[in-house]
Amino acid sequence: MTAISKIAATGTKTIFIDGESGTTGLDIVRRLGDVPAATLKSLPAELRKDAGSKKALLTEVDLVILCLPDAASKETVALVDSLDGHRPKILDASTAHRVAPGWVYGFAEMTPGQAAAIAKADRVANPGCYPTGGIALLRPLVEAGIIPADYPVTVNAVSGYSGGGKAMIADFEGGTGPSFELYGLGLEHKHLPELHKYSELKRRPIFVPSVGNFYKGMLVSVPLHLDTLPGKPKAADLHAALARYFAGAEQVSVVPMADDTSGRIEPEALNDTDQMELRVYGNETHRQAVLVARLDNLGKGASGAAVQNLKLMLGL
Repeated sequence: MTAISKIAATGTKTIFIDGESGTTGLDIVRRLGDVPAATLKSLPAELRKDAGSKKALLTEVDLVILCLPDAASKETVALVDSLDGHRPKILDASTAHRVAPGWVYGFAEMTPGQAAAIAKADRVANPGCYPTGGIALLRPLVEAGIIPADYPVTVNAVSGYSGGGKAMIADFEGGTGPSFELYGLGLEHKHLPELHKYSELKRRPIFVPSVGNFYKGMLVSVPLHLDTLPGKPKAADLHAALARYFAGAEQVSVVPMADDTSGRIEPEALNDTDQMELRVYGNETHRQAVLVARLDNLGKGASGAAVQNLKLMLGL
């Protein structure tokens, strides 16, 4: 009996994480401990860059998760394409395929039919942490016509340093990282293409990310001048549109405006969860509003989303 027939007989699904030693990969491994129907297969450390060993393992698994730099992700995809017979499904956690033709974007709550599209797909691009918050705030309002598709949108965000990879983690945990810094000020951050495309904006948004001296947690915010929007809506109208859009969503919630009276919000409250909270803050005297998304950049923003997607892709 082959490895693949054993999988069919036992009802379990096998997964290979290409790049399992990185921050996202390690967190996925931890989370898979709570998914008994999924079995993880690995290569010994000395064979992880051996193409022949990797190719042999790819023929034995149901799904491969790519936790790699973009170029390396493309190499593994090419290796899958070279296989005869069985080919595993691919879930790419890099930025290599997020706007590529033939790939389904892995934000399950983005549209009413997105989870079903992920479930049917052989190739899914796991979303970036920043775009997950930005798209959740913007797309419902663009679809509702509240924010015009050509509106000049600015997205600001702050993340914990775990989102910056091993080098940044080492800097902060070694005491050499700053307390806070803006980055991506060349306005070419790698998350911009997916933020632009899946928010359904025609005008490229300005995106200014930042990192703080805390391990994980994230806030994404969008400021708006209400009188520049069609129909001059109130902040409550924006809130109502978001609440309608995400009604019934298990992992995305819209916090009632009455619950947000302090005028303050910190980024770490959802750490170690796969939840995302959306908020609307408004000042009707000055006709201004700020949309805010809060999430764990390693939860709903990365590894949590990956596990959510692999469950959909494998029918678990």
